[in-house]
Amino acid sequence: MAIQHEHGKWGENLAVAFLEKEGFEVISRNWRFKRAEIDIIAKEKGILVFIEVKTRSGTYFGRPEEMVDQRKRRLLIDAAMAYMRSVGYEWEIRFDIVAITGEPGKTYEVRLYRDAFFPGLGYS
Repeated sequence: MAIQHEHGKWGENLAVAFLEKEGFEVISRNWRFKRAEIDIIAKEKGILVFIEVKTRSGTYFGRPEEMVDQRKRRLLIDAAMAYMRSVGYEWEIRFDIVAITGEPGKTYEVRLYRDAFFPGLGYS
């Protein structure tokens, strides 16, 4: 478990560096609400962005972005709404995924999926 936690932290740090290089302003990391955690909250061009980071060492069991299932999306949306209430934000939002495949000290790939999913009917 400790190795997975370290791998996840490496991925989150890599994601933050990647996002900042892409022009995102990181506002918060690991924001918690009940059972949910938003890995990164950032702004890009005035839009509040909630970002889920998924890090996998390989793709044998699927790509990292495929691991953000309906249950995880619901938790992220609920947490995002709670965050917005807590800071009084009522404007445009977006949900992105940063998918990282690889390992520290080895070759890795970082992919950003903007508008990865949308809150709406049935939390699709």
